[in-house]
Amino acid sequence: MRETSWDTVFMNAHLATMAENGQPYGKTDADCIAVEQGRIAWIGSKSTLSAFNLPPNCQTVDVNQRWITPGLIDCHTHLVYAGNRAEEFEMSLGGMSYAEISERGGGILSTVLNTRASTEDMLFAESLPRLKESMMGGVTTIEIKSGYGLDLETEIKMLEVAKRLGKQNPIRVTKTFLGAHALPPEFEGRSDEYMAKVCSEMLPTAHALGLVDAVDGFCEKIAFNIDQIRSLFKTAEQLEIPIKLHAEQLSNLHGAELAANFGALSADHLEYLGETGVKALAKHGTVAVLLPGAFYFLRESKLPPVEELRINNVPIALATDCNPGSSPITSPQLVMNMAAILFRMTPEEALAGFTRNAAKALGMLTKIGTLEVGKQADFAIWNIKHPAELTYHIGSAHLHQRYFAGKLT
Repeated sequence: MRETSWDTVFMNAHLATMAENGQPYGKTDADCIAVEQGRIAWIGSKSTLSAFNLPPNCQTVDVNQRWITPGLIDCHTHLVYAGNRAEEFEMSLGGMSYAEISERGGGILSTVLNTRASTEDMLFAESLPRLKESMMGGVTTIEIKSGYGLDLETEIKMLEVAKRLGKQNPIRVTKTFLGAHALPPEFEGRSDEYMAKVCSEMLPTAHALGLVDAVDGFCEKIAFNIDQIRSLFKTAEQLEIPIKLHAEQLSNLHGAELAANFGALSADHLEYLGETGVKALAKHGTVAVLLPGAFYFLRESKLPPVEELRINNVPIALATDCNPGSSPITSPQLVMNMAAILFRMTPEEALAGFTRNAAKALGMLTKIGTLEVGKQADFAIWNIKHPAELTYHIGSAHLHQRYFAGKLT
């Protein structure tokens, strides 16, 4: 008999490993998973379990023929912010343009003002319910961006809140510096000067405080141009910080191509992505992160080039893009359904978008994203008969249990 020091064995399960094993959803004949010290120690069949000597304190969990997937990963969110923009939503539905709303003090700058005015405790208290909703949807890893401060003090405050959310809850939080999200009102007409401040002061300070896992920017006509983003990327490169980018959401400025050439983890949005951009993502292994929630909420009509991404074997991740202005969503299941209906992605692609490819978009595929020996024991156990139900049911979680690092949460 083989000796083990396993902590828990999950039995009688259907496993959607999401590993690329040639089977739909990475399905396998195995029906058991063993966990040891927060990691997957063994995957196999119940019929072979008798070959192992389980420790007296090893817990066994009968999954009762439910499906286990990797814990879901939300790889693009703006979850930390103050206030909301429901009134602006109402104005928009009444026919007011985004420009008109902005002229009345709305838009991203209204969120900036609210976030600047909030203390860290206030911001934590307002963001925590959103995090809890995400966890109820099976999320075990989440990326949280700054970007509603646009000054050093508030950007750091946002990142500190993101760090605190991860420390005080059973979830893995990665922190992304998004100081180059928009031009703050005090720098109106001086975008080069603001980007210089981001590169010389804001990003290096946040990085020195250990608050930056990745750097992001918004490359768009209403935000920052390609040369300004290039200077941000050069600074990130010097600091050895991974890169991400909001790109090609409203027009094609070739931001995704620039990001890929810098070895970016991901390029996100991508509705206006062109052929050269697709080729660049493919060449450099950069993940395409699609955000159906923003597409839906803003009533966009330009679809991202999903088929071209498929043909070129570009990994496609999905995320909620949780934010107050264009995607007030915390449900991965709702986004998976949107991806299927709006972008014509398959249910398997949608689930891969919140597991394997989302992990790759965070540079964490060696640790999470699939059910494989050696990886973190982050699981979602579902009350479903088939994995496609996670996409089919509109916004319904059907979550039975959630495990983080092998512990029930």
